[in-house]
Amino acid sequence: MQILENISLKPYHTFGLNVFTRYFAGFDSLAHLEEILEHPAYQHEKKLILGGGSNILFTGDYDGLILKNNLKGIEVIKETETTISVKAAAGENWHEFVQYCITNGFAGAENLSLIPGNAGASPMQNIGAYGVEIKDIFEGLEAYHIHDKCIVHFNLDECGFGYRESVFKKKFKDQFVILNVTYALRKVPVFHTGYGAIQQELDKMNVQDLSIRAISDAIIKIRSSKLPDPKITGNAGSFFKNPVVSKFRWHVIQEEFKDISAYQVDEMHYKIAAGWLIEKCGWKGYRNADAGCHPLQALVLVNYGNATGMDILNLSEEIIQSVKKKFGITLEREVNII
Repeated sequence: MQILENISLKPYHTFGLNVFTRYFAGFDSLAHLEEILEHPAYQHEKKLILGGGSNILFTGDYDGLILKNNLKGIEVIKETETTISVKAAAGENWHEFVQYCITNGFAGAENLSLIPGNAGASPMQNIGAYGVEIKDIFEGLEAYHIHDKCIVHFNLDECGFGYRESVFKKKFKDQFVILNVTYALRKVPVFHTGYGAIQQELDKMNVQDLSIRAISDAIIKIRSSKLPDPKITGNAGSFFKNPVVSKFRWHVIQEEFKDISAYQVDEMHYKIAAGWLIEKCGWKGYRNADAGCHPLQALVLVNYGNATGMDILNLSEEIIQSVKKKFGITLEREVNII
């Protein structure tokens, strides 16, 4: 077991902020994790489980123990005539897992291509994109309870999935380490091409025979064209959730802004694109020193090199206040603030 001290977290999260942690350790097995957690020198340190670091904003140094989840492995555990259950260890790269599914003809995850992060974070956030969320393909997961020192199984209902929400973000926050996730995929695909510009991109690609590979390729092209690569420009993807408003509020805004970007959730509610709201408030392309709002996608806050976590957080607060003042809507941050 190796516990490192005063380690820079810059390589371990996609914002690329130069923050430090008091203690740092990686684990690649349950036994290794238990050994670290039970070590008397670190039992009383506060702890943070880190996966791909793609949905986190450190506002300063971390005074505790960061545990890097390096669990690996993908296996088919069950198969029927129409479905196939695939278990992925929590440390598996999410996009690589999606590509594994596509290569093997397992349908259902293709719309989630190129989302940064690891498999273990997918149920925590109930990640979603282009009309599909994790809950749509989720079968179950195994997680280690830090206090009770046991493995707990969670099914779909027990995860309490909501819009970018699960029980692991609030009710059970910091209580579990997700070990693996099982996804229920299909042998015969059900294509989702009605969201965003998927069909338009497929047409540009001159796709004649629709396939999960073609949909994945189209989504990769779309995301790559408008979202910054965190290896080049630090960011955590979408910084805010798309707000859900009443039909009356949507109608009031739509009367003044005919180009409103929104879609109907149910009979009484609409979901408005947070990026559209932010852009209408004039933030798209804004930059103050090294903290900014991406010029191609206003929903993405970026670190141009030497921004601090507080620079990013303060910018997000200014954006929240301006959207509230202009539209009467309070944006909610999607990124976890540490």
